[in-house]
Amino acid sequence: MATRQHSILTIDGVAALLDALRRRGYRVIGPTVRDQAIVYDDITSLADLPRGWTDEQGAGRYRLARRDDDAVFGFAVGPHSWKKFLHSPAQRLWRTERSADGVRIIAEPVSAKPLAFVGVRSCELHAIAIQDRVLLEGAYPDQHYRARREAAFLVAVNCTEPGGTCFCASMNTGPKALGGYDLALTEIAAEGERRFAVDVGSAAGSGLLAELPHRAATPGETAAAEAAIAGATGRMGRAMPDADEVPALLRRNLDHPRWEEVADRCLTCGNCTMVCPTCFCTTVEDVASLDGSASEHVQHWDSCFTMDFSYLHGGSVRASPRSRYRQWMTHKLSTWWDQFGTSGCVGCGRCISWCPVGIDITEEVAAIRGSDSAARGREG
Repeated sequence: MATRQHSILTIDGVAALLDALRRRGYRVIGPTVRDQAIVYDDITSLADLPRGWTDEQGAGRYRLARRDDDAVFGFAVGPHSWKKFLHSPAQRLWRTERSADGVRIIAEPVSAKPLAFVGVRSCELHAIAIQDRVLLEGAYPDQHYRARREAAFLVAVNCTEPGGTCFCASMNTGPKALGGYDLALTEIAAEGERRFAVDVGSAAGSGLLAELPHRAATPGETAAAEAAIAGATGRMGRAMPDADEVPALLRRNLDHPRWEEVADRCLTCGNCTMVCPTCFCTTVEDVASLDGSASEHVQHWDSCFTMDFSYLHGGSVRASPRSRYRQWMTHKLSTWWDQFGTSGCVGCGRCISWCPVGIDITEEVAAIRGSDSAARGREG
C-alpha cells in the first residue's frame, strides 16, 4: 500500500529546510551544476540546486540539458554518489612522528562535522544501506564511516525523472523511497508552482519539519505525487529482468564466451567501480617524509580492475581483462548475496553512463541469459 504523503512544502519551504539544517550545524550537501554535470557538493541556498536542468544519459554518454520547466529535482543521478562523503576516497588512518624519545603513533581523529544530504534517491538509500552492512557490521567497523554515518541527516527525493540508464525498478530499489531517510520529498507541479509532498521517516525528520512552513497535503496532491512516481517506474531506460535469478545464472556461466567478448571492449579503467555507490574496495599506502621523521598511513579507494588489486606473491591472479570484468560483475550480482545477503547493484545505471566504451551490465546479463536459456532448452 502506498504511504500517504502527510505535508506540503512550497519552494520557499525547501529554502527554509536548507536554512534550518545549517542552523543546526550540518554541512549541507546536495546536487549542483558544475563542470557540465550535476554533482554533489556543498550548497548554501536554493540557488545552488540545479533548478531547470536535467541530464540525458545513455551507454557511455552523459550531457546536461535545459528543461522546459523549473523543476528542482528533474534529473536522475550524476557521476558522484554519497559514498564520496561517507566512505572518503582518501582517508588518513594514522601517522607517526619520530623524536629523541622514540616513535609516536597518532590515530586520525574522526570527523566531527555532521553531514546533511539533500536529494538522496531511493537507489542511493539502498546503496548506503549496503555500505552500512559492509563497513559497520562485524567485529571491526570503520570508525570514520561510522562517525559520519551516525550523524548524517538524509533528505530523500522520490524519483520522477529516471535516466536512460536507470533500472532501479527491476532491482526493487526505487523509484520510491520506502525507508532509511529522515524526510522524503516528491516534487509536483500544481497551479503554476513547484510543490513538495513530504513523508517523515524519523523523529529527527519530524522535529525539523515542525520548524518549516508547511501544511497538510490535499488528496489531490498526494495522488499527484504517487502518479509522478508511478510514471517514473514506467519510463526506466533499462531493466534487469528476473534479477533474483541472476546469481545462479552467473554461477552456471563462469566460462561463458561473453566474458571474452566484453573483455575485447573493456579498458579496465575502473570507471565503473569509482562511480558505483556500493563498491567499497580500498588499498592502504604508507607515505614517509624524506628525512624519515614522520609517516602517514593512508587508505585510498581501489578497484578490482587494477592489476595490483589482485596481486599475490609472484603476480596478479586476475591478469586478463576477462577475469577482472567477470570478477566485478559476478561479485556485484551474485556472490555479494553470499557475503551480505543482498545484491551489490541498486540499478542506478552510473556504470553504464560513465563507461568510456558504453558497456552495459544489463546487456551483458541478457546476453548470457539468452544463450543459457537456449542451452538449457536443448538439454530439456
